[in-house]
Amino acid sequence: MAHGHWATALHAHWGITAELQQLDGEYDLNFLAEGADGSGYILKAMRPGCDPALVDMQIAALDHIRARNAALPLPRVIRTLDGTAMAELQDEDGQPRLVWVQSRLPGRCYAKAAPKTLALIREAGAVLGGTTAALADFRHEGLAREFKWDLMQAGWINDRAECIADPARQGIIERICADFAKLEPVLAALRKQAIHNDANDYNLLVTGELSEPLHISGLIDLGDMCAAPRVCDLAIAAAYAVLDHPEPEAALAALVAGYHDAYPLTAAEVDLIWPLLRMRLAVSVVNSTLMAAETLDDPYVTISQAPAWRFLEEDSVNTGLINARLRAACGLPVAEGADRVLAFLETERGNFAPLMGQDLSDVPMGSLSVENATWPQNPFHMPLEEAARVGEEFGTGVWLGYYNEPRLIYAEPAFRKGPWKASSRRTVHIAVDGFAPAGTPLHAPLEGTVFAVENRDSHLDYGGVIILHHETPDGDAFFTLYGHLDPECCTRLAPGDRMAKGAAFCRLGDATQNGGWAPHVHFQLALSTEGMEADWPGVADPDELELWHALCPNPAPLLNLPDAKTRYQPADKTAVMEGRRAHFAANLSLTYSDPVMLLRGWKHHLFDEWGRPYLDAYNNVPHVGHAHPRIQAVAADQLKRMNSNTRYLHPAQVAFAEKILSKMPDHLEVCFFVNSGTEANELALRLARAHTGAKGMVAPDHGYHGNTTGAVDISAYKFNQPGGPGQPDWVELVEVADDYRGSFRRDDPARAQKFADFVDPAIARLQAKGHGVAGFIAETFPSVGGQIIPPKGYLPAVYQKIRAAGGVCIADEVQTGLGRLGEYYFGFEHQGASPDIVVLGKPIGNGHPIGVLVTTRAIAESFAKGPEFFSTFGGSTLSCRIGKEVLDIVDDECLQDNARRQGKALLEGLKELQARHRAIGDVRGMGLFLGVELIESDGSEATTLCFYVKNRMREHRILIGSEGPKDNILKIRPPLTIESADTEMLLEVLGRVLSEAEAG
Repeated sequence: MAHGHWATALHAHWGITAELQQLDGEYDLNFLAEGADGSGYILKAMRPGCDPALVDMQIAALDHIRARNAALPLPRVIRTLDGTAMAELQDEDGQPRLVWVQSRLPGRCYAKAAPKTLALIREAGAVLGGTTAALADFRHEGLAREFKWDLMQAGWINDRAECIADPARQGIIERICADFAKLEPVLAALRKQAIHNDANDYNLLVTGELSEPLHISGLIDLGDMCAAPRVCDLAIAAAYAVLDHPEPEAALAALVAGYHDAYPLTAAEVDLIWPLLRMRLAVSVVNSTLMAAETLDDPYVTISQAPAWRFLEEDSVNTGLINARLRAACGLPVAEGADRVLAFLETERGNFAPLMGQDLSDVPMGSLSVENATWPQNPFHMPLEEAARVGEEFGTGVWLGYYNEPRLIYAEPAFRKGPWKASSRRTVHIAVDGFAPAGTPLHAPLEGTVFAVENRDSHLDYGGVIILHHETPDGDAFFTLYGHLDPECCTRLAPGDRMAKGAAFCRLGDATQNGGWAPHVHFQLALSTEGMEADWPGVADPDELELWHALCPNPAPLLNLPDAKTRYQPADKTAVMEGRRAHFAANLSLTYSDPVMLLRGWKHHLFDEWGRPYLDAYNNVPHVGHAHPRIQAVAADQLKRMNSNTRYLHPAQVAFAEKILSKMPDHLEVCFFVNSGTEANELALRLARAHTGAKGMVAPDHGYHGNTTGAVDISAYKFNQPGGPGQPDWVELVEVADDYRGSFRRDDPARAQKFADFVDPAIARLQAKGHGVAGFIAETFPSVGGQIIPPKGYLPAVYQKIRAAGGVCIADEVQTGLGRLGEYYFGFEHQGASPDIVVLGKPIGNGHPIGVLVTTRAIAESFAKGPEFFSTFGGSTLSCRIGKEVLDIVDDECLQDNARRQGKALLEGLKELQARHRAIGDVRGMGLFLGVELIESDGSEATTLCFYVKNRMREHRILIGSEGPKDNILKIRPPLTIESADTEMLLEVLGRVLSEAEAG
């Protein structure tokens, strides 16, 4: 075998004893050599007849790079025992081959790594830039070569484009070639140097597992080295970085920024990247098409074209803005002369004509930010009547709105950048607003020419809008935009009209004229219109501010104001985290490795400080949705009136109780109102003790995470109510264990009884200790994070045993009550059980602190024989009105039925994912209370994978939780308002994240 032949050669000439494994190679033999001590090498036996200069060039280049920058992750050359860098050895057929050895680098190829984050791409750019910088003074005769992959020689495809049979595709190639031909003189004028020339997905190595960030660990294979302008090297790498990336423009910018960090580029070089990238892809598809014609039986050749054609045909990149985007990523002037324009504006600050006819230095600022404003009520739709009132809290005089301010008023789908409500959206205002009465005239800050004027009368658009073209004394152009104008300007002005400094050239429109907004001017500065022309975005994606801050900087100089006055600074998440660490205990944990700061909510979505939307598939407490307007109205109304406790009569208390009891079995007649589910559970234990005279309690250990204090330590609970001086009362929570998992789906009466039988030893144990049996407490629908899931029917059997022993049965409905299960309003209905006490909490207040206990008249009377019960805020008038409103909303908005429908869709979708992904061991739950168990290949709990998935979902703007003894259960329990598109998003993204985890 070839392995043995070359293993012998490796030992004989390099003194290395290793097992060999053959690697892929188009022409040469490549082997991974694994030494017994864990050391690794790559043995390369070049094809017969290989030019020695080619190998010598690679060896010399690796040595040169190592001498210039040893920190770069490139392999080092391993010398033979006699000190030479390569040897000529015969292969098994007696053919002479040039053989050399490199050190093995850690990691796997970039092509097989996932996810390809922007941070990883930027690091790849830095490694390539550092390598190219190290090669800047490298010289070798082998660099002067004629071959098809030299981008300087890419014009060879001009005469071969006819091989592309599809006319549309052939046209794409011809246009790319035409653009390239225009650049050839520019390229020829650039300095040439040694470049890697093939930093593709398979020549980059990546390290890092699920729980670790990915890093570039290697750049390999210098076989395509040549001499060319360094920008060719970057463009080639860029051609691979953008393929099938969900954010190609961001990926390209990250790569270029990383390269620039290591080896600074000029603006002229940056402008060449995009056309050179496209030319490289054109060479690739033409070459592979020609090869396919020669190797008809090789499907890989055709398949390999697919990503390139997808990119070239989709045309999803704004090519007019791409140079500005890449320049901004490098911190270079975003357009030619942009730096000089900024210097001019700074010099002239204070000398411009007043835009609004008055000095604005003392005019107040008004914030419409996510943090400070509640406009709009629904961040996904702003009706015209609401838009016309925006900012009314700041009065009817003149006031200014901030630049760089994230706002939720840009609510319509046109501002969204993806298919879902939680997709990225444009939220950050990149202008200054001037609010004033309709009809207020505006004055040109400086001389200019009308570039564009039109009436954009669609919903929440600009209305009348004017763009002026200006020039500095040195002839550098820039532009200003004035939006929300009275459209009379459109009949009076035309492109090319001259505008004198200080001239009153337009006036503010009212809401019927200006797109529907409260009267104001949107005043924006742009240093170029390339890629925008007359259609400027007035707000930007918070993840693209690097570009938009550079292209549309703060126009404060033109208003004769300091930048600090008009620039908004959102709450600093880092500072908030530092304050939290300083003022709170360390065991107050934060969710997600990169915690999210949330400032607004609406139904089942939340918004961070920059207005980024998140699908909330985790928080069950806002049962009827975040910021529900009916909850807001009830709370505000009652707080205007009074808020007191149950020592006074109020009809709200009775109304709330009657609403709750209308949902309960008839035998449950008495309500206790408390502050939380925890207090309700503890009260339930007191009621059980008072009614039975016993102390012992039984609770299952099949995932019960109820709110009773100490229930996490399930073996024993010290109830902190003294029975007398020095005589604490003990309530024993006895474990009920079983070795079955996932069995609740099989409604087998025999299995239900088997689970119930485990209560018998618990009862006996309590009785033997003299505690007696006061009762049994459990979540009625088992927690999705539990390892032991009892089958349907076990709860009635347990209740029968508990009652036979003299105890009462307590149903904890904090998690699953009030319609969350869809088919059932309460979990005990699913089990067919009839509890003596029902405990409610959290969701019944939709975030307001409420707990409720409902029980029988007899149990309540037993408890009433003791001391008075009173909860200071439990049953307050405010709490009662909010609680009843939540229950009314569930009914009025048919949210239980929505939980049934959306839960069914989620459960079916999750089971489809389970069939496709081995990492899903079990899917369990009902309605909108679902769990996805993640497992390793051996069936063990996949804790690390769960952590990864939860955090990646958060990066995709979906909030889910995790639980279980090994924290390997994804927990899905959104507000009951979730919609079909949201469930589709959750399922699609979860599938994508699981796929990348399996690939990575």
